[in-house]
Amino acid sequence: MTLKNKHWLAAIAISTMAHLAHAAPGREDIVIGQVAPLTGVIAGTGNEYVAGGAAYFAHINDNGGIYGRKIRVAVKDDSYKPDQTLALTRQLLAEEKPLALFGFVGTGNVLALNRNKVLEDAGIALLAPYTGAQDLRSPMNPHIFHIRASYTDETARMVEHLHTIGLRRFAVMYQDDPFGKSGLAGAETALQKLGMKAVATGGYDRTKPEEVDAAVAAIAPANPDAIIMVSVNRASAAFIKKMRAQGSKARLFSISVVNFKELLKNAGEDNARGIGISQVMPYPYSTLAPVAREFQTLMAKYQPDKVVSYASMESFIAAKILVEAIRRSGADPTRAKVINQLEKMNSHDVGGFKVSFSPENRVGSKFVEVTVIGRDGKLLR
Repeated sequence: MTLKNKHWLAAIAISTMAHLAHAAPGREDIVIGQVAPLTGVIAGTGNEYVAGGAAYFAHINDNGGIYGRKIRVAVKDDSYKPDQTLALTRQLLAEEKPLALFGFVGTGNVLALNRNKVLEDAGIALLAPYTGAQDLRSPMNPHIFHIRASYTDETARMVEHLHTIGLRRFAVMYQDDPFGKSGLAGAETALQKLGMKAVATGGYDRTKPEEVDAAVAAIAPANPDAIIMVSVNRASAAFIKKMRAQGSKARLFSISVVNFKELLKNAGEDNARGIGISQVMPYPYSTLAPVAREFQTLMAKYQPDKVVSYASMESFIAAKILVEAIRRSGADPTRAKVINQLEKMNSHDVGGFKVSFSPENRVGSKFVEVTVIGRDGKLLR
């Protein structure tokens, strides 16, 4: 063999070894960034929203990862405080260099990122924020991909449902911040389309969710037939108890961010029975939908001490979507490739739940259904 051929073969060997090292298991982790309220007034929701995604990511890692690379989720606790969300996201971006962001919680929290152009400056996607606020959907932020229907969609569905069964006097109890005001605006718009308006509205301070006396005082004297609650768990439970203590027989409806088990625990079964809750994800407590079966199996395996709920189901679905986008981005994904692959998802089915994005659309689903808390503390469809 000539010296020239030996050099050529050596170059091929070095190139092949480099390629194998590049593609082999053991490469650096794919880092996903998540900021969620693990402490504070909605810690229960935050912990559930972390758990569902964690179950699916663990499953992927146990099955070889993505092109041989493991997923690592860097999680920070913002206690539901927008200033902390902003600071911790900047810290994540600087220190962890995540490929994408995932599963943030709260309208005001994500709005803080928008106002400061954090996502745009980083060129990074934020998938599945736990908020349905219209302010985060219009105008469209190309870096935010929503997989849940908006609060406008939810409240409109509730108003239509209640109107259909003959109720006419509506009131709205809301959290006095962008989250609550978005739901209030949605309810008022839906009522206006029916030639109606709210007979009363009442708000409460987001930092004091159990202090709802002002909302009760504003709403109870109007004697509404139905009350739509755009509020978190503690505030909803406190409001329910106080309204029932005053003898109100109004039909009470909550939007999807409320956990029915928290309502049962804090308001009591007698008070909570009959309360309607809109939902934006598949029913997680049966095995009818393939994604629900998969969700229950993997939660039992990887997160056995965590709650099976709509919130954990939502983050599980979001994790499936994100993993698929990363896979489609190839062996060397970048932030821009992930954004590009997410926006190419059209009628992507995760197992009985579909999302559709495009370059002009970042709202992946408008699915809404109404559930009711029934006897024995069960949530009925």
